[in-house]
Amino acid sequence: ALAVGVAAAALLGFAVALTVTGLDGPEARRAAAPPGPAAAGAASRPAGAPDTDPDGAGTLREGDSGPAVSELQQRLLRVPDVYRDGATDGHYDAVLRAAVARFQLWYGIRGDESGVYGDDTRRDLESRTVR
Repeated sequence: ALAVGVAAAALLGFAVALTVTGLDGPEARRAAAPPGPAAAGAASRPAGAPDTDPDGAGTLREGDSGPAVSELQQRLLRVPDVYRDGATDGHYDAVLRAAVARFQLWYGIRGDESGVYGDDTRRDLESRTVR
């Protein structure tokens, strides 16, 4: 009974606060909504800490671009038939995602999401394409 009373008082106080601040419509609904998993995770992470990726810190995936993607493309070109005639433009597109997935399948790499260049895929590809 005490918990119900406390919860009712909190809701009443929140409703009054919304009325006083003038929030109405979508803004009020957003303010009243409990934080989702993303908000809860972001709040628990220390300020300035990098996002954690289950596939590893240097993970590359479709939509990424830059020199690390170019290096991945160049390495894949050295593996026969995985990325034949692929671009080395530094853009992780659907063709590169398919090549990474093919490499993972052909060489039995587990631990990274299919088509995602994570730690396990990186380790295997780098061991096969030593400069």
